Amino acid sequence: MRALWIILIFSTSLFAKLQIAVAYPYIEQLTKEIAKDKAEITLLSQGNWDPHFVVPKPSLISGLRDSDLLILNGASLEIGWLPPLIQRANNPRIQTEAKGYLDLSKYVELKDIPTHIDSSMGHVHKEGNPHFILDPHNIITLAEVIMIKLSVLDKENYPFYKKNFEVFKTRWTKKLKIYDAKMKQCEGMKVVQYHELFNYFLYRYKIKSLDNLEPLPGVKPNSKHTMDLINKIRQNNVKLILQDVYHEDITASFIASKSGAKVVKLPHDVGALKGTQTLEKFYDTLVGRICN
Repeated sequence: MRALWIILIFSTSLFAKLQIAVAYPYIEQLTKEIAKDKAEITLLSQGNWDPHFVVPKPSLISGLRDSDLLILNGASLEIGWLPPLIQRANNPRIQTEAKGYLDLSKYVELKDIPTHIDSSMGHVHKEGNPHFILDPHNIITLAEVIMIKLSVLDKENYPFYKKNFEVFKTRWTKKLKIYDAKMKQCEGMKVVQYHELFNYFLYRYKIKSLDNLEPLPGVKPNSKHTMDLINKIRQNNVKLILQDVYHEDITASFIASKSGAKVVKLPHDVGALKGTQTLEKFYDTLVGRICN
């Protein structure tokens, strides 16, 4: 009997999986690439939801309560919904600055950082634009950060995580070459978008975002701004209106009908649209729909 208990204790410690909570689907995908079967992942949102306004359901608290690691996007993208869940979970392992808390925004170069903020500017993130995942070149950096964090928490499996990262890095480097070659054809294109959601992708591939359907970040379109935008699109020969999945699309359709521009619906995260359930398919869709 004593021998059996020893075996059970040893087996539990040897095969115990890391419990990881992740804020968004792209983080889930990256974590799966590195952790494989060494972790159980709790996803706190869905790809077709507005990432700013996830409903903090009580059912999410249990996943956070048992987690060894919480991985979030950061740059205040989750500020409206995640802090109350963390507080109610009462898990010291995933509190801010704890060993099991990973803010991915700390490891990328944030853009659109305001020089000042006041109430006239709309909903502006003081740290900068939080939608850095839209640049596919950030993916390898984020994967490496996750690999390092997993290795800190689970040192025995560092070789496993490291190998998975290297395999992923090789595969993703090849994908980036394909994306870069394809997007080269569309440098200098002018577009408008509903919200400054796709800026990182547009910056990467030298596409000009002329204006937004929102008169200010987080402010719904109004008639004056809409009519001004129609004239601007005509004058600048804008071909595409970039529409995300979680804002209303009536305004974009109206502007398109009056200006001759085409509305293209784009995913902002893995799973936002049908056929974007993996990282590759997510970026394939972005590239294919913007530069076709």
